[in-house]
Formats: sequence, C-alpha cells, structure tokens
Amino acid sequence: MSATTETPQRTTFRRYKDGDNKTPRFNQVIMQASHTHKCPTYIQSTPPCQGSCPAGEDIRGYLAIVRGTEKPPVGADGKPTMPWQEYAWRRLTEGNPFPSVMGRVCPAPCESGCNRNALEDHVGINSVEHFLGEYAIANNLSFQNKSTPSGKKVAVIGGGPASLSCAYQLTLKGHEVTVFDDHEHLGGMMRYGIPGFRTPRNVLDAEINRIMDLGVKARMNCRIGTDVTLEEIRKEFDAVFLGMGAQAGRALPIADSAAPNVVTATAFLKAFNDGRLQHVGKRVVVVGGGDTSIDVATVARRLGHLESSLPTEFEQAIAGQMAHDVAEVSVKQGAEVTLTSIFNIDKMQANKHEIEQALAEGISILGSLVPVGIVRGADGRATALRVMQCEAKIVGGKLDVKNIEGTERNIAADLIVSAIGQAVDFTGLEEFNNGKGAVSTDKNYLVTGQHGVFAGGDIIRPHLLTTAIGHGSIAADGIHNYLNGKDLEKRPKIDAHQFDLMRKMAEKGLEVKPSTEPLRGTDKSNVAIHNFDNRSDRYVIPHDKLFLGHFSIVARNKRNVITLNEQEALGNFDDRLGVLLQDQAVAEAKRCMSCGMCFECDNCVMYCPQTAVFRVPKAKSTLGRYVDTDYNKCIGCHICADVCPTGYIQMGLGE
Repeated sequence: MSATTETPQRTTFRRYKDGDNKTPRFNQVIMQASHTHKCPTYIQSTPPCQGSCPAGEDIRGYLAIVRGTEKPPVGADGKPTMPWQEYAWRRLTEGNPFPSVMGRVCPAPCESGCNRNALEDHVGINSVEHFLGEYAIANNLSFQNKSTPSGKKVAVIGGGPASLSCAYQLTLKGHEVTVFDDHEHLGGMMRYGIPGFRTPRNVLDAEINRIMDLGVKARMNCRIGTDVTLEEIRKEFDAVFLGMGAQAGRALPIADSAAPNVVTATAFLKAFNDGRLQHVGKRVVVVGGGDTSIDVATVARRLGHLESSLPTEFEQAIAGQMAHDVAEVSVKQGAEVTLTSIFNIDKMQANKHEIEQALAEGISILGSLVPVGIVRGADGRATALRVMQCEAKIVGGKLDVKNIEGTERNIAADLIVSAIGQAVDFTGLEEFNNGKGAVSTDKNYLVTGQHGVFAGGDIIRPHLLTTAIGHGSIAADGIHNYLNGKDLEKRPKIDAHQFDLMRKMAEKGLEVKPSTEPLRGTDKSNVAIHNFDNRSDRYVIPHDKLFLGHFSIVARNKRNVITLNEQEALGNFDDRLGVLLQDQAVAEAKRCMSCGMCFECDNCVMYCPQTAVFRVPKAKSTLGRYVDTDYNKCIGCHICADVCPTGYIQMGLGE
C-alpha cells in the first residue's frame, strides 16, 4: 500500500484578522442563527392544579411554603412570625376552610390536571392538604379576623359546605352572618351524606367550630319556608345565600320503586350517620356508579346483617325510627352487597381508588346494567331487582342508554338502594325553583330575577363538596360587592386564589406604590421587576411550556391506605387513610414544578451568555421578584426562556 500525502487545509474562520485592534463578541457568530428581537418577560400564570381546583386553592403557593421556597414573614426581632406549617395552612385556607375533610374525601381533580403527569406521576396535592389540616387541628390553630364590622347582616340558609364556606368568607369581610339549618348539627352532606369513617366527626367538628368561632351565628332545627318565612328573612337581613343542598334522594324511575325496602341513598346514609341504622338485610343491591353509591355499599358491608332480625327493622330505621341495638359486632354476618352501574366499571364516575377498596372488601360491582323493574313478594316488599344489559355513553353532554333486549335477569335483594342522584326540597321556597328542580344563577351566583339573593352548592347542580366550597367563596364576593353598592364585577376567566407579589413586598417592608391587580406591565412601577405581567386570571400554563428536562424522576410519597378484606370490613368504622409524616410532606411538595412561577433555580442567570439576566439585589428581592434583565445587554437569544423550568420566562417584548 502506497503512502498518501495530505494537503494542509486553510482555516475558514479567524477570530482576529490582520490589523484588528478590538475583540469581537462571539454572539455575532454563535447566536446569529436564532436570536430574536423579543426579550424576556416574566409572566405569572395559573398552574393547571389551581385551574382544576373547584375551590380555587392557591395550591402552588402552599406547596412552595411547605418545600421552603417561600418563607413566613419575619417580625421585628428577625424571626419568623409563625411556623411554616401554619403559614402554609393559612395560605391554603384562604380558599378552603376544610383542608382536613377535603384532604380525605376530595377526588382531587387538581392531581389529574397536574403538569407533572407529563413527567412521571402527579404531585400528591391532596395528601399535603391532609397533612396541613391535621397539623392545624393538632395545634389548635384558629382563623384570624382583622376586618372592620360593616353593620350588614346576611342570612345563610343551609349548613353544608357551600353555606359554611360563604359564611366564613363573609365574616372575614366584616359582615354579620347567621346560618339557618333544619338539622341538629352543621355539616350538611359532609355529616349526613358521607360515612363517618371517611369524614371522622372529631375532624369535621374541629373545622366547623373554627368557622363558628369567628362569630358566625347558627339557628338549628329551623327550616326556612316553614319555621321561618322568607319574608321574615328578607326584612331582617340585607342579603340571603341559598345553600340548602340536594339532600332528597332520587327514586328509581321504574314501577314499584315505592316498595318499603326500596330506599334512596340519602335516606340510607342519613339513617346510618344519625345512628339509627345498625344493620341491613342479608342481600343489598345498590344502583348507581358514583361516589355516593360506593359509600352506601361500603357502609352496608360494614353493618352486615342479623339472622334473628325482622326485615322491617332496618326499613323502620331508615324511615326515622331507631333500630334495635346491636350490642356485639360478632353476632352479625357480612351482607352480600352488589352495586350496579349503567356504565362499564372502567367508566364509572366513582373515584377509582374507592372502587378498588370496595372490590377488596368483597363488594360485587356489575357494570353495563340498567334497572328495569322490581320483583315484589306477597307482602309487597321487593325480593329482587330486575336488570337488563345496556350500552351507556355520554353524547353531546347527555346520557344515551341503549337496552339490549333478551338480557333481563333478577338480582335477589332484601334491600335496594337508589344512588342515582339527588334532588332539592323546595318546600316553602318554591319561588326559587327554575322548573328543573334547581336554582338558576349568573357567574356571581346571584339568583336569576332576584334582588340580593345568591346561591351555591348542590342546589345549583349536585357535584363535589369542593365545588360547593368554591361556590360559597365566589358568592361571598358577589354578596360583599352587593352590600357595598358596587356593580357585580365580571368574574375572571380563571377564578382561583393566586400568588400576591404586593403582599410579599409588604411582608419584607418594601415601599409599594399604588397599583391594581392584576398587574399589566410594570415598566413605570416599583411594584415588580419592570417586565413583569400577571396573567393568572386568564392563562393556564401547559406542560409543553415548561423545561421538563430540569426535573428528575422522583417517586410520589404516598399515604398509607388501609385496605380491608371481606371479613376485616365487617364492623370496621375506623379511618382508613393515613397522614404523611412531615418529612414526606416536604419531600412531596418539592416535587411540585411551580408551573408559571419562579422558584429561584438560577438557571436563567447561569446560562445567559451575555450576563443580561441578573439577580435582583437581596434587599429588594422577594419571591416572584428574584431575577431581572438588562435590556442593554440582552440579544434575544431566548436561552433563559428555554432553560426556565417553570415557564415563568417568556419572550415577549418587541412584538
């Protein structure tokens, strides 16, 4: 093989040329291909967790406090004015005064919306909420009311989550509130519609009492429309909130559904929560598919049946009479509980976790079945539920069910429970019925055609407890404006509690010039860095606007959940949900990606090739006011925006 001779190649690029006496900047070569006339703007956006939360909690805010990104304010002695746990709880309860209850029973749509799902798994928001709620109860934390009395009085009708949320927010605004409820105790569906092993009564009472301690008045066993007329209420109070809920159950829309042992889920659960219902029949069939049907099924499984009992005993208990006392759980045997749904199991509306728990406890769940009749015995009592296979789906927002002829069969039953929905009892309040068994309102929850009457919760549309809490909070804003003679403002597109930069500046003692929220550019204000824009009222930031490569794969810190088998469930009414340890709660909060808000990672400062992005001097910096840009140095390379993990930096000026 002969050797070859390589010809030396001349370089095609020289940094210095003959006669040069100045050093050129590399950005003219390196950045020329991708620079822009736009420069960094700092955009506060709503994270999808908050955008998905019906109560509008500042989720990102309290997770930032738990993780240590945001610190509690300091006093004159330079020490924090409160523990971080309390500071986080106070931020959380600005939107939701029931964190320990909701931390147990809310199906957490915030977690479904969490952007971290695009990486590996959502942040355990509900479990951190649960942790903070338990901390507050253990440390006897109370709400603080610094408002000036307005002299205005508001009647809140109903004692459930919507009403108590509204009463809480109105009291903090300085108004005098009286709650009217026709039950012995406050709580509404939290107390009478959910079994105590899911909402422990000591927890529920603690969170309700905290609201009442603000000075909220209550008149119990008092029904508006019968015990007190609506005219009397209007004369005594300046505004009214309707939050009676939908505590009347819906009967099965089939013949013979009035049989004595065919009852509604609300009647069943109220009898149980009142302590009247001590046992059920041997065979219980529940018709539904939502969370309420799961509650009925799991309660029935726990109650079990007595071989020596009379069939009428549990029927009388549900109707309002006390069943005979059961001294020992051991004398009972497990009930055979069957739950039917028109949807396939994977399409049922109930929380998937609750479905798994029910199956583990030995409850039989049968999907794609529609009830078509009741089989009755000679005594008039139901002996079976007649069902038929079906295909059910939602088309255009409406339920479409197609029965499959020739597939009828009977499911034997001693007790049949209808958990197909709830209804509002409008007795004495018929003027508010919109003809569809509900109340119509605008976006401020002002009742259509009414003056000074607002509404919220299941009376508008049966939904989550968290939804009712959000309704109460928004209605309180509307009532406050109404009482102050203001036009009811147009609600923002995204109605959630948000990070308040001016509050952080005030906490640090920084001078704040007059400003209004939401901020729209701050080039002539000292409220924020000069290119800050708060778009939280209208923009939810998606995962593809984040730099996901910044985040490591970290397993979720899960609560300990007690799963019972068929035998263990019998007579077991203990809380099944464990609480995160403090270290676990902090670790879980650190998994939050702080979507749409700076968490001071310094990526933009480190990666800026022009040193155009810089830290705000410590004496003037706060969370959300941590970095700024020198536009005289910025060349629009957009590296800072590319490496911003949270999407807080966007290229915007110069458009």
